[in-house]
Amino acid sequence: MNERVDNADIDLMTEISTLYYVEGETQEVIANRLGISRVRVGRLLKRAQAEGIVDVRVRQHPAVSAEIERELKQRFGIKRALIALDQGDADAQRSAVASLVADHLARSLVEGSIVTVGMGRNVGAVADNVFTQGERKCSFVCAIGGSQRAGEYMNPDHICRRLAMKFGGDSETLYAPALVQNTALRDELYENRTVRQTLDRARRADFALVGVGDLSEDSNMVRMGWFSPQEIAEARLSGTVGDIMGCHFIDIHGRPSATPMQGRVIGLSLTDLSRIPDVIAIASENTKAAGILGALRTGVVDTLATSVTNAHTIIHLDEATVVER
Repeated sequence: MNERVDNADIDLMTEISTLYYVEGETQEVIANRLGISRVRVGRLLKRAQAEGIVDVRVRQHPAVSAEIERELKQRFGIKRALIALDQGDADAQRSAVASLVADHLARSLVEGSIVTVGMGRNVGAVADNVFTQGERKCSFVCAIGGSQRAGEYMNPDHICRRLAMKFGGDSETLYAPALVQNTALRDELYENRTVRQTLDRARRADFALVGVGDLSEDSNMVRMGWFSPQEIAEARLSGTVGDIMGCHFIDIHGRPSATPMQGRVIGLSLTDLSRIPDVIAIASENTKAAGILGALRTGVVDTLATSVTNAHTIIHLDEATVVER
């Protein structure tokens, strides 16, 4: 059973956390000052993290990722690589990568900036890892339609709203489904005035947050019911290694793959993305190295955010397939 947290507990945890993390006092000094045991101080510090009073993030030293970042920039012509230390579980890894993206946005956004936002867990995690002060008065615009089965956390509309709350500013929904039955219906929806206006604003973005997907039977696209495991398996057999933003399927050389799944999603095109100054591709899972390599080879990506393991794997894969380009 979870401990009940009342105002007195919150006040005490806040005071102890301030003394420990901000003023640098030891747990023993805090215990003596407040007249409680050192053991209780330690427990309350742990509870403060669990209750969200304290956010503890370990930042790697720039030298740790500098060499591999330089290698990725030289190989793929990207502007920057945000490389997170490897973590013990998927959620922690996603948070570590998203934290670097959130910090990059906090440093880069200025008043009037437009950020267009894709779909997925990695993109959604960015909003959870924004810890900044001062409103930027930015605009967050959906780069892709919505999906009821994706749930609030992964839907671009809800991600835009959360980012707008954290950074200050407004959000704009793309009032269209993410996935349609065929390319003819997609093209018809592109002619809709409301859809066209939102996508036109997204095309003028200064930044784009996009996920990179892999082709597995456990992917978000299968869980959402967009495509069947059989369709995913057939796409893999045809050379598809991943996707950008859930809608642009690519082979390992960065070329559009020949799969019937192509061309059915309402959102920005790869050409649209290529015109945005900073396209930030986010992928934390170690199953996505081939998809990330394909995404980098499209030439669309400006900033890559991923893990150390993925970064090393991408370089090895690039070396292994360089002759085949």
